[in-house]
Amino acid sequence: MIPVRIDCHALGGVAGDMFAAALFDACPWLYDDFLKDLAQLNIEGLDAILSKQTSKGLYAQHFSVNQSTDEKPPRTLPAVIDFLNGKSLDSGITDVAIDIYRLLAKAEAAVHGKPVETVHFHEVSDWDSMVDILAAAGIIARLDCRQWRIGPLPLGGGTITTAHGDIPLPAPATVQLLESFEWSDDGQPGERVTPTGAAILAYLKPDKLQQKTGAARLAQTGVGCGTRQLADRANIFRVCIFEQPETNMVCSDPVTHLAFEVDDMTAEEIAQSIDILRDESGVLDISTVVMQGKKGRQATGLRLLLAPDAMDAVIEQCFRQTTTLGVRHMNLQRKILHRDHKEIDGYPVKTACRPQGTLTAKVERDCLNEIETLQARRALALTIEKSAVDD
Repeated sequence: MIPVRIDCHALGGVAGDMFAAALFDACPWLYDDFLKDLAQLNIEGLDAILSKQTSKGLYAQHFSVNQSTDEKPPRTLPAVIDFLNGKSLDSGITDVAIDIYRLLAKAEAAVHGKPVETVHFHEVSDWDSMVDILAAAGIIARLDCRQWRIGPLPLGGGTITTAHGDIPLPAPATVQLLESFEWSDDGQPGERVTPTGAAILAYLKPDKLQQKTGAARLAQTGVGCGTRQLADRANIFRVCIFEQPETNMVCSDPVTHLAFEVDDMTAEEIAQSIDILRDESGVLDISTVVMQGKKGRQATGLRLLLAPDAMDAVIEQCFRQTTTLGVRHMNLQRKILHRDHKEIDGYPVKTACRPQGTLTAKVERDCLNEIETLQARRALALTIEKSAVDD
């Protein structure tokens, strides 16, 4: 299965266990892979259970964790990184899990005004949260979906008791993680989006559900439920997985093009601004051009491609992160080939299917940095890419 996009509907809310349960319901084979990942943690007394339950009469998967171990989980970001890097997990899964934890740590650091490395995880420091994040990381890495979409998130309300006393809901870290997301107040109080669920969504950077997309086939659906019972609705999180028809290798994709120039920023400042803009939700690509501006000054032109719905937020960031006084924009249509990702001998490879049916491959060059010479890197890349095409 090659997912083109996955649409998420958070009717009841979003939590790590609900996310995992919905995707395991849609893709049962991913649960078998997850159990192998869990075994790699080598924590005796740590187990996960997937079971069918009902929520307001709707059948759904429920994902829960049993933890009868005396071993203490890591409580800081450096400890989490050391712990996960010390296990025999697939590097892609480890990277996703660490990135999710890193987002959590940055949010907590912003809330408490502390350096990221010194933040202690409290509500997400138990094995339950570790297993939820590991499950989500395995799902994300293995599906390698090209687009995630989600509708407005349920706001909830009230307060919750934490290690820092009573705090308002949504929790401060959750708000930090999901600043650019849409929210809806359905009148149901309580914690509807947990910090773990928020960190997973922040990592995925999903588009708005209302955004138009090309034709695709609905291949799988899955429903995950939480343990809480809501008054007037099912506490569920549903996913719909769409595939690109195999006969349609080229699809249309609407994009927005932004352009502007700066002539009064240093190279270091421009590089830092580009890194920040590249991480902005909806940005697809950034390129620069060297040019001569007014009064003979050397200038740098910045060119951004992004999802149309992200235009206003990205333009605002352009004004914040650079000295430009104006940004040009226009909407374009582009044609893109279907792409897939796989791993050959531990090296990530991107493949593309050409309209005539020819498969091409490109290894991630950053992963070849340990190879000593250019000639050796080229030879290894050729071998890996040939293997990916022949696989």
